[in-house]
Amino acid sequence: MNPPEYCVHCGLGLAADHGDHRACDNPRTALEPPRFCAYCARRMVVQVTPVGWTARCSRHGELTG
Repeated sequence: MNPPEYCVHCGLGLAADHGDHRACDNPRTALEPPRFCAYCARRMVVQVTPVGWTARCSRHGELTG
C-alpha cells in the first residue's frame, strides 16, 4: 500500500501546500481515533468502546486501537 497522503484527524493533505497541521499534532489528538482515511481522505465509520476503538473506511478496510 502507498504511504499515507492525508491527515487522519482533519482530512487535509499532508503535503506542505495543504495547510498547517500543528493542531493535529498535539498530544490530545494522539489519543483520539482517526476520523478520516489516511489513503483517500474519506470520512470513516468510528466506534469507540470502553476497551478501544475501530475505524472503517469503505475502500481501505478497518483499523483498530
